[in-house]
Amino acid sequence: ADAIVLLEGDGYGRLARAVELYRQGYAPKIVFSGEVANHAYGSFPLSECLPQLLERGVRREDIIHENKSTQTAEQAHYITKMALNNGWKKLLLVASPHHQCRAYLTFLKQIISAGIILINAPARDLPWFKKETWGARFDLLEQEQKRIEAYTPKGDLATIEEAITYQQWKEEQP
Repeated sequence: ADAIVLLEGDGYGRLARAVELYRQGYAPKIVFSGEVANHAYGSFPLSECLPQLLERGVRREDIIHENKSTQTAEQAHYITKMALNNGWKKLLLVASPHHQCRAYLTFLKQIISAGIILINAPARDLPWFKKETWGARFDLLEQEQKRIEAYTPKGDLATIEEAITYQQWKEEQP
């Protein structure tokens, strides 16, 4: 891929997956997307995540910060714009398992017409029932479903039909 998109959120839980993909050579860049500092909600800014990324072997010059977004729809907007400006054709999307479906559908809404290939790469091995200050991931799954139901009619997320059509298109790509 051209870049690994690491969505801010879920504390430090997503960092290991982005680093794993980077170190295995799946993409040369990690785009840290978001700029919210709200520990109670699980949003840790890049300034707090950067030392861990560097300690795990990511080169500073390979980290790009998308710092305008404060929520998923904005992340999708700014990342799509960044991809188009850089000529990126393939992105790996890293979010937490409970958030991955909504994140994917939100990004699809933005990139479907751009001809960008989006690949799900959820953070792995995160505990579902451990209580964090922002809640247990299992409990957050219900909130994510409610958001999908609320945001899809507003046009913020791709519909299931759009996602299926996109997947069919994606499978035809070299």
